[in-house]
This record gives sequence, structure tokens and C-alpha cells, in this order.
Amino acid sequence: MTRTVEWDRLAETALDGRSITPEEARAVLTAPDDELLSLLAASARVRRAHWGVTVKLNFLLNVKSGLCPEDCHYCSQSALSTADIARYPILPVPGILAAAERAVKAKAARFCMVASGRGPTERELDRLVEGVRAVRAAHPDLEVCACLGLLRDGQAERLREAGVHAYNHNLNTSERFYQEICSTHTFQDRVATIRHAKAAGLSPCSGALFGMGETDEDVVALAFALRALGADSIPINFLVPIAGTPLADRPALGPRECLKILCLFRLLNPAAEIRIAGGREVQLRWLQPFGLLVANSIFVGDYLTTKGQLPEADFAMIRDLGFTILGHEAAESECAAELWMAGGLGGGAGSLTKRQSA
Repeated sequence: MTRTVEWDRLAETALDGRSITPEEARAVLTAPDDELLSLLAASARVRRAHWGVTVKLNFLLNVKSGLCPEDCHYCSQSALSTADIARYPILPVPGILAAAERAVKAKAARFCMVASGRGPTERELDRLVEGVRAVRAAHPDLEVCACLGLLRDGQAERLREAGVHAYNHNLNTSERFYQEICSTHTFQDRVATIRHAKAAGLSPCSGALFGMGETDEDVVALAFALRALGADSIPINFLVPIAGTPLADRPALGPRECLKILCLFRLLNPAAEIRIAGGREVQLRWLQPFGLLVANSIFVGDYLTTKGQLPEADFAMIRDLGFTILGHEAAESECAAELWMAGGLGGGAGSLTKRQSA
């Protein structure tokens, strides 16, 4: 299937709740560039059916930086990395609360607490639970998502009881390719963690990272694996090659390829929250607005160890598309970049690390 693919038919399949086939999925990834607008329009139908014109904003806090024994090749915080980043243990509660305040000012609906490492120790979990309770008390309408690595028995339940809404653990790539990017844990370890979190009553959040050298077959396999896992939220990351990591020299995918990936994930996971996550500024570049025709969620502010664009640019992009920010559906007020910086939401938003310009 190439140029004869009927993109509207794939949209109808998704809207009917049925799965497109692996052959159709491969056709989406290899769609000719002159059919990209038609593919985007079909995928946008599915997005609007489930999410209307809203965009959900999410805010990242690097609650523990570096100090990780794992060897994930893409990560600036891994044991293999020599990247110039800050390294610190779990932040104290006042630091977590201050970040949650920034999230609220950034119009975020979800506050994502991410800790480096294989998984939390009991002492670390105690501090994180205390931080979550403080955030929920101060901002009861703010969703909290935790991303702490592999979980042991009882840890997911403690997080849920503290007020965590969702648990993130990305599959990142296909099971076949996984051994090429990490040797200290397995693809199935990640699957088991998401299943454990889901069984404990946490909303499963699991996504992908593209641009590491995977094939189209790996992309398709991962898309179907996430559908089978029943992830409510699927963050789609695009590699930011960071100096000092094993993947520092990987070439960019290109914005059109990134858009086709987003279309595939929307068509195969029609009701899921599809989030354009790390690397969107670097890989999608000027085509970022097209991504929001398909995805319904982005991070606002900075990432873990790399910078994002100013939130005002995201607000303007959403407004210019005719979309609204979830929870702020009324007409968006202007927010000058100067006010953003004065409010402490500029260069330090979302992370306390030294950041590298992407």
C-alpha cells in the first residue's frame, strides 16, 4: 500500500474503535510527502472526535538529577553519560512545592515529577510521597504524574494513596531494538512496571523515543505494543542528541517523518492522550503547529536537562491554531515574555539542572 491508501478510511477505522493493520501502519510511515496534508487532515478528524480543540499542558520537574546506574544510551543522566548536568538527590518538599506553583502559573493541568535512577529506595519514596501530599493539598486540581523508574511491590499503591494520578514509564522503542539502547534492564521490565502501576489504580502513561536508529518496523511494533498495553497517555519524544551521550551524533529524523509518526500513533491509539514531548522544538522545528493537529498535549517550559521554548510561544501557537488550553477554555489572556521571566518561569522553569541549548 502506497499512494492508493485512503487516509480517510483509516480515520473511519479508528473512529469506529477498530485497529488499523500493520500493513496500513507501515503505509502511514512511508506516505509520500505530497500526501502529508491529507494524512494530517484524516488524523486530525480522530483527534477532534476525542479531544475537540483543547490542548493539555504538562509541566516537568526533574526531582532527582543524574546519579543513575542505568546505561540508557540516549540519556544525559545515565552511567555512560559525560554530559555537563547538575546532579542532586530528591528535592526537599519546599522545592517540589515551588515547582508546582510554576506549573500552575504555566497553565499546566499535569505536574510530572521525574527522578533518575533504576527505581526509588524506600527513603526516596518517603520524601516523594510527602512532596505529593503537599502538592495535592496546595493545588487539588493539579494532576500529579510520577516517573521514578522500576517499582517494587507496594510502591505503586503508596503513590496512589498519596494522590498520584498517573505513572509514567516509557517503553521507548520496540522489544527487538531495546537491547541496542539499554543493557541494564529489559523491555519486559518496563512493560511489567506499567502493568503494576495500572493494577494499583494509577493511570498508565507510557510512550516512545524516536530518532535512535530504529527501523519503521520497530516504530510499528512499538505502536502496537502501546495499544495492547492500554496506555491512557502516550508521550512521543524525539531524540535530542546531547554531547557526552552515546547517541550524540545521531542525525535528525526531519519534521515530516516526525509528523507521520504522530499520525500513526493517533490512528492506532485514537482515544489516548498523545503528547508531543522532548525534542519537538529540535525535530519538528517550524512544523510544530502541524503536530498539534494530531496530538492533544505538550510539555510547557523546559525538559529534564534540555531547554524548551518560552511558554508564551506555546500559548501563541495554541491560540493561533484556534485551540484552547485545557482548563483555560475561555479566551486566553496575553502573557508577555517579560512577565514570564519576572515571575521566575523563564530559564529555570521545570528543572533545577544546568541545561544545554538544544
